[in-house]
Amino acid sequence: MAIEQRVLDRIALSRSEYELIVSRLGREPSEVELGMFGALWSEHCSYKNSRSLLAMLPSTGECVLTKLGGENAGAVDLGDGLCAVLKIESHNHPSAIEPYEGAATGVGGIVRDIFAMGARPIALLDSLRFGPLRIPKSRYLFTNVVSGIGGYGNCLGIPTVGGEVAFEEGYTANPLVNAMCVGVAKSGGLVSALAAGAGNLLMLVGADTGRDGIHGASGLASRSDPHARFDELRPAVQVGNPFLEKILMEGCIDLAQNHREWIVGIQDLGAAGLTSACVEAASRGASGVIIDVEKVSRREEGMTPYEVMLSESQERMLFIVRQGCEAEVVALCERWELPCSVIGRVTDDGLARICDGEREVASAPIQLLTGAPAYTQDAYRPEGLDQLQALDAEDLPDLRPGEVETALLRLMGDANIASRRWVHRQYDQSVLNNTVVGAGGDAAVLRIPGTSKGIALATDGNGRYCYLDPYAGGAIAIAEALRNIVCTGATPLAVTDCLNFGNPERPEVYWQMREVMRGMAAACRALSVPVVSGNVSLYNETAGRGIYPTPVIGALGLLDEVGKRITLAPDDGDELFILGGSLEGVAISLGGSRYLEVAHGLFAGRPSIDLGAEARSQGVVLAAASAGLISAAHDCSDGGLAVALAEMAVAAGCGVDATAIEARGRLDALLFGESQGRILLAVRPGAGKELASIAGEKGVVLMPLGRVGGDRFRLGRFCDVAIADLAGAYDGGLERALMAEAD
Repeated sequence: MAIEQRVLDRIALSRSEYELIVSRLGREPSEVELGMFGALWSEHCSYKNSRSLLAMLPSTGECVLTKLGGENAGAVDLGDGLCAVLKIESHNHPSAIEPYEGAATGVGGIVRDIFAMGARPIALLDSLRFGPLRIPKSRYLFTNVVSGIGGYGNCLGIPTVGGEVAFEEGYTANPLVNAMCVGVAKSGGLVSALAAGAGNLLMLVGADTGRDGIHGASGLASRSDPHARFDELRPAVQVGNPFLEKILMEGCIDLAQNHREWIVGIQDLGAAGLTSACVEAASRGASGVIIDVEKVSRREEGMTPYEVMLSESQERMLFIVRQGCEAEVVALCERWELPCSVIGRVTDDGLARICDGEREVASAPIQLLTGAPAYTQDAYRPEGLDQLQALDAEDLPDLRPGEVETALLRLMGDANIASRRWVHRQYDQSVLNNTVVGAGGDAAVLRIPGTSKGIALATDGNGRYCYLDPYAGGAIAIAEALRNIVCTGATPLAVTDCLNFGNPERPEVYWQMREVMRGMAAACRALSVPVVSGNVSLYNETAGRGIYPTPVIGALGLLDEVGKRITLAPDDGDELFILGGSLEGVAISLGGSRYLEVAHGLFAGRPSIDLGAEARSQGVVLAAASAGLISAAHDCSDGGLAVALAEMAVAAGCGVDATAIEARGRLDALLFGESQGRILLAVRPGAGKELASIAGEKGVVLMPLGRVGGDRFRLGRFCDVAIADLAGAYDGGLERALMAEAD
């Protein structure tokens, strides 16, 4: 019997994929089997359109303890018998429909990935994209997403210590909500996400199962559906309970750290619920499973086996319990007041068998369920991109000296540059007492409990750059995230990525994906940093219009002495230098810049990066930091040199006199161009000579700028403004944008 297309559309399977399933299975699948195939063959679970491209990314290194994609998250060695566990994921589609719950459950899901491995989560970060704040829907999404992140993370008692947010036309219909979590564990105490050993038990722990989230992450994130109404999709968004997740977290950590011998593995129930958790765990363990859905505790009556297997109800974990240890694990769950029930067992037949009491409702090979086809799509360079890249800055009027102050104040108060204080103050940053440097700088710094070491954490990405030049944009995303880490004095160890794109079936989108990942891979190799975990989010598209290609990079670095971390606030009297760039006003640096957008309403040009020069510049900062020369550092990014200097001045509450700045080309490009690889450094008086020696040895240009002091911000003869005015523009810019647009 031919299956109706609307059924396939609901589970995001194509007609050809259905026919392939029938051919491999040798029969038509049952209703439950079809739902399981739809979930496991979805883009979100199978990476069928990105799998071949992800193979380009370097993923190994001396400190890497896990295989990319082999566990819930990636782990890297920190020394002293400890490791960091890190991952970033998206919750874009649910957040577009129900922003508070979508963002909240995004936090809950990424946290479960960390403690499922036996690590204690110690930090959260985010990366957010919305349409311009002049659009009421963008304001609604932004304010509720931030509330959802804060509401869930604060209740869990995990500090949200950093992140980023941007407002661009390209995200008006499709916001991006990416969440990162980092945990710490003993290096030899990590728990795998596998089901192995015939006769071992499958125990479902945590919340009761309901109908929320069916066809949620696995369905919403695996299709473009411009005809669907958001109110019809709301049941596909999960509902979170952070208080239950808190005790679930404590129970899992207790089990993993103190009673590891009772279990074989732990698997989070996220996208595709029981289906994904059980089948993927069995696949990792080269085993089979048998499940009785009648034993799954439910909060709603009348749920079918199909609904039970595909529910994405939150705050649930799957324990694979060793035979003979059931009573001990149940007692542990009771001690933590965690509901639990044995719902099945591991088998050695390689099948996923689903029963409803005595009735078998599904039986399919594990390898077939996890054997989604991999696609390589046609890839075409978008039409019109050459014209968009061909910005002739000479056709634009240059800034006159008297216009610099106005341009600087306007940029400092722009919603895309202004202080994120409005966001950060909704997040508890100090809980757990490990936060040394919180949100607002280049990267957060946390002490590693029980040691003198610290870790630096940052998220970064730039969809504008990636749209204008996907290869350069992908490389810049890696380089800037690592630059942020280096600016704290930390040595980068690893990155985790969240790759956000439109519909991969469109050749221009697949080309963007390929080029972005080529750029990322080149940057990882040049900077000697592996990708240890991540997520791909596709079909971020409405009515044929996709988002900017947006790779978001979460980076982690190590400080041997957390007390020696560097911030962006210099001390009064410090000497200022710019590393890795000249003071030439190179017009090409305006390409894709915030200045070009704010001053001229243009989105054009072509970003570029020299990865060799980037590596040398970062090496200089690390060497100088190790020598104790640097008192403050800050990378030049959005807004260029002038904005970066102003941000340092505002952070210090102290003036800057950059007397060395002179126009040697275009003034706008000199002050507001966004050439890559440049880092501002502040050193104590007299240390400049030693800094110059280190830079010279590595072949990196180092230019003196001036000194810190007073209460004025001076850029040569071009700008003279009170620090109080800069702070006023910067500190309240986002709040003013929200209030002005709300009026």
